[in-house]
Order: sequence, then structure tokens, then C-alpha cells
Amino acid sequence: MFIGRYYHNLENKGRLAIPKSFRSQLKSGGVITRGLDGCLFLFPASSWKKLSAKLASLPLTNPAARNFTRLLVQQATPLELDSQGRTLIPDHLRSQANLTKKIVVAGALTRIEIWDQSRYHSHLEKLEQDSSQIETAISELNI
Repeated sequence: MFIGRYYHNLENKGRLAIPKSFRSQLKSGGVITRGLDGCLFLFPASSWKKLSAKLASLPLTNPAARNFTRLLVQQATPLELDSQGRTLIPDHLRSQANLTKKIVVAGALTRIEIWDQSRYHSHLEKLEQDSSQIETAISELNI
């Protein structure tokens, strides 16, 4: 389970250090891909496998299913950690998430989210403003 948030700098070459507390859950590998809401998703191999199976089971005739699969799968890249726990974020993913120098690496239970720091805090501010609507929507999910 990935929880908490960490602040890191993106190196000039596009390498990002993954927090040490997250690395143990990534020993069997993982996948970095386009996320939702303007971030990137980093899935450990086990979560990616489960998500891939769900995506593969969606009806091929459903346009939304095809498009969502395209967004996640066609931009995905395998996670490769070096001896210092850094991974290279490919140019196309850095561009998609508007990653600059300051990065937030945040746990999201079954995945890690990688955000540009200013975009992350803007998103959190919007969530705070919409908190009553979020509470209502969550209560409808029986949580």
C-alpha cells in the first residue's frame, strides 16, 4: 500500500528518485504511464497485471473502453530503477504531466502518483473547494 507524499527534484536528464519507502513494493518491477487529473501513474507489477486484465476484459465494441485502454497502455513504459532508486521519466510522459523541476510523489493505495508540484497543490486546493460535493458522491458509494 502506497501512502504519504514526498517532494523531490526532477534531474536535468529526466530522472526521478522514487521514495525509499515505496521502493520495497516495486522490487518485482512496475509500469509508469499517463495518469488522470494531470499526473502520471506508477503501478507496481502486481497492480498493473490486475488492471491490464480488467482492461482486456472490457468490450472491444465500447469506444470509451478502447480509448481509456489506449491512453493508459500506449503511453506506458516499464519501471527501471537504478542503484540509487532513480528512474527515467520519458520525455512524452514528462510533457503530458507538465513536469518541471519540483515534483510530488504521492501514494494512492495501489499506485503512486507523480505530479508537478505546483499542479499538485492547485489540484488539492480545488479538491478542498469541492469537498462537500466529494463527500456526497462518496456517501453514495457506501463509504
